[in-house]
Amino acid sequence: MTSSSAHVIKTRLPNPPPAADVLLKAVHAAVDELKAKDVTQIDVRGRTSVCDYMVIASGTSTRHVKSIAEEVVRHAKRLDCQPLGIEGEREAEWVLVDLGDVVVHVMLPRVREFYALERLWTVGDEPPAAPGDADGA
Repeated sequence: MTSSSAHVIKTRLPNPPPAADVLLKAVHAAVDELKAKDVTQIDVRGRTSVCDYMVIASGTSTRHVKSIAEEVVRHAKRLDCQPLGIEGEREAEWVLVDLGDVVVHVMLPRVREFYALERLWTVGDEPPAAPGDADGA
């Protein structure tokens, strides 16, 4: 006669993710703490279903880029928010931290300039120039 006992696996439902504005505050605190350069926030709601906001920041070296990204992850985890993904840590020229509603890009300045994410995501935001503005008239 064999008896098998059932194994009970205890699980808990994940907490709902923090609101985007709460995540943004944590991201800005993290990048400020590690003195990231040229921090830009872009509202991409209505342009992509991937996220609501992108935060782009520069680091002065690959070590700095990686440290900034790690600090972003630490701040997110304090909010009980596990990143959905982290890419580029090995080379650390461009590290992407996906926090769901907020995606953070930490880049070396030359990489940031080459990919020009700000221009890509803000095209069409500026009102058209008035006639004569382009030629200085």
